[in-house]
Amino acid sequence: MSLTPNAVSTMYHMGGSADDPSFSPTVQVIHVKKIDNKGGGEERFKVILSDGTHFLSGMCATQLNSLVHTGIVSQHCILRVDEFIVNTMGSGQKIVIILAAEQVGGNPGSRIGAPVDITKVPGGPPQAAQSQAGGGAKPMYGNVPSNGGGNPYGNRGSPSGGGNNPYGNRGSPNGGGNNNRFGGGSSAPIVRTSASGQPITPIAALNMYSNRWVIRAKVTSKSAIRTWSNAKGEGSLFSAELLDASGMDVRCTFFKEAVDKFYSFLEENQVYNFSGGRLKVANMQYNTCKSQFEITFDQNAEIHLEQGGGDDIRESYDFVKIADLERRDPQGYVDVLGVVKHVGEPTTIVSKKSGKELLKCELTVEDDSAAEIKLTMWGDTAQAAPSKFANGPVVAFKRARLSDYGGRTLSGQAYAVNPNIEEANSLRQWWDTNGNRTQTRSLTSSMGGNRGPDPFDQRKTLASIKSEQLGYGEKPDWLSFKVTITFLKKEKGGDDGAWYTACSNADDPCKNMFKATQTADGNWHCDKCQQTSPTCVRRFIFSGTVADDTCTSWVSVFNEQAEVLFDGAKADELYSSLCDDASGKDIYDSTFMRATYTDWIVKCKVKQELVGDEQRLKTSVVALSPMDYVAESRNLLSVLCA
Repeated sequence: MSLTPNAVSTMYHMGGSADDPSFSPTVQVIHVKKIDNKGGGEERFKVILSDGTHFLSGMCATQLNSLVHTGIVSQHCILRVDEFIVNTMGSGQKIVIILAAEQVGGNPGSRIGAPVDITKVPGGPPQAAQSQAGGGAKPMYGNVPSNGGGNPYGNRGSPSGGGNNPYGNRGSPNGGGNNNRFGGGSSAPIVRTSASGQPITPIAALNMYSNRWVIRAKVTSKSAIRTWSNAKGEGSLFSAELLDASGMDVRCTFFKEAVDKFYSFLEENQVYNFSGGRLKVANMQYNTCKSQFEITFDQNAEIHLEQGGGDDIRESYDFVKIADLERRDPQGYVDVLGVVKHVGEPTTIVSKKSGKELLKCELTVEDDSAAEIKLTMWGDTAQAAPSKFANGPVVAFKRARLSDYGGRTLSGQAYAVNPNIEEANSLRQWWDTNGNRTQTRSLTSSMGGNRGPDPFDQRKTLASIKSEQLGYGEKPDWLSFKVTITFLKKEKGGDDGAWYTACSNADDPCKNMFKATQTADGNWHCDKCQQTSPTCVRRFIFSGTVADDTCTSWVSVFNEQAEVLFDGAKADELYSSLCDDASGKDIYDSTFMRATYTDWIVKCKVKQELVGDEQRLKTSVVALSPMDYVAESRNLLSVLCA
C-alpha cells in the first residue's frame, strides 16, 4: 500500500481540509497512545502520522474513539484522512486533529520507510514538493504582507499579485501561472472567502478544536431581547438562528454588550459573515437547529453585512405527512407543510414552572393526507398569527415539536408562508381544487385532561407497566389501554368525601386548583394567593382499580377525569347533596357505583414518586373516553384481517 508523497508536509502547511476538500492523504499511523486526562471528560488518543518520509503529531477527535477501541486505528495501520484541521499550540507546535478517516487495506505490521520528525528537519519544515497536480496548501491564517508573494490567497487588487498563491490570481492577467496548485485558473475550485481573505467555513464543519472560523449565513429568525438576573449578576441576551448555503443551521446567543452592538444591526433574511464566536455543545432539549453546536457572541465578535447576496441560501425541509404523525414518537421534531384552515384567538396562560404569563395561539393545519392537527405558536409570533395566517395560506413549519398532549399536537416558531417550493405549489393546487371540501380526521383531542388516548395500534396492556419497567426513568412514561373499572375508593360522611377543598379564586395564580384551608372563623385561606374567602371549591381526587385481560392496577383519578367518569357531576354538587338532602348519601354512593364495571379507553402517566421515605410507582389517569363498541369492533376486525 503506497502512502501519499509529501502528505505530512502538505498537511503541516494547511489550516485543514477546508483549504482543499479534494485532498485526502493516505498515511500510516506509527504510534497510538491514550492521553492521560486528569481533568476528567471524554478519553482522547494521540497519534503520530507518517508519509514514509516525515511524521507529525496528531490527535483523534472524540467521535473516532470507537475506531481505536475496535482496532481500526492501531499502530502501523494505513488510513485515508478525509477531514482534518491543524491547530497551533501556545508553544508554536502544530498538531493535526483527525475528524474523519477510513482504513485502507490491511495492517502491514511494520513501519513504512524511515520517517523523521518534520519539525526537526534542518532549515525548518519543508514546503510540499510541487508536482504536476500542484503543491501544498498555505496556512489559513497569519500575517498577510502587502505584496503578492506571501499572500496565501493572492492580491486580487494587484495585476502582478499571485506569487506563491496556491489558488492562483483570478483577477490578474498573469496571476497564478504554474504556482496554482490546481493547474490553472479555469480549472481551480471555487473557494469562497470572507472580506478579510479567510475561507468561509460551512456550519457543518464547525468543531470544538478550532475557533478561527468565518461562517457566511442568513439570519432566519431573531428573538426579542430578554433580561436575566441571578446570583452572578444580571444582563440581557437575545438569540438568532443562522442558515448557510449547505442547508445546515445553528443557534447563536448574544450577551450583554453584544446585545447593544448587534441587535439592531442583525435583520432577518439578511446575509452576514460571522467570526469571533465561541462554540459549545448544543442542548438539544431546547435547540431545534441541526448543528450539534451553539455559538456565543460577545462584543468582540466580527459581523459584516453582505450586500445583495443570499440567493444561494435556502431552507431545506424534510416534510412529514400529518397522518403519519400518529406513528412518530412524541417529543421529537418534524417539518410539516400544510394549509392553515383556522386561526384561534391569542390567549394568555400562566406557566406552572415560572409563574409567568405566556401568550399562545392555536392553529389548525391540514394537508392532503386527510388529517389535521393543532399547532401552537407562542409569544410575539402568537400575537401576529391572526394576520400572518389569514385566508388559509400554505405554510411550511420548520422543526415543530411533536407532543402527545391532546392526542398529537405540534408546537413551533419557525415557519415560511407560501414558500416558493414545488411541494407548496402542489398542496395549494390540491386545496383550491377540492381539498377544502375533503373530510378529515383530527389527531388532536379536546377531551378531559387535554391529553387524548393513543390510537388503537399504539395501545398497551396493564401488564406492560411491569414487564417494560415503565415509570423508572427521569421522565414519566405515557401509555393507553382499554380497561374495566373494578373499584373506586370513596370516603363518606361530612366533608371527608373523595375531594379536596380548593381556592375559590378562578383567576391567576390559583385558578381553583390550589388547596384552601378552613380558618377558625369559618373562612377559607389559600397560601398560594394569600387571600381569604368565605367559600371554597371542591375538586375530586381519589383512587381506584382498573383491569384488563392481563392484570389489575391501582390508578389515581383527578377532577377533570372524574367529571368525565361521573357524566358531568361535580364535587360541589355531591357535597351539597350530602349536607342538604336526606338522600344525599345514596346519591353520593350511586354516583360511584354507576361508574363501576364500565369500560373505558384510558391514558395514564406512570412515574416513580417518593411517598414518605418510600419510592412508589404511581399511575395517574390523564384522559379517558367511554368505549365505542362499534369502532372497537372495526379495529379488531381490521387487525384480524391484516
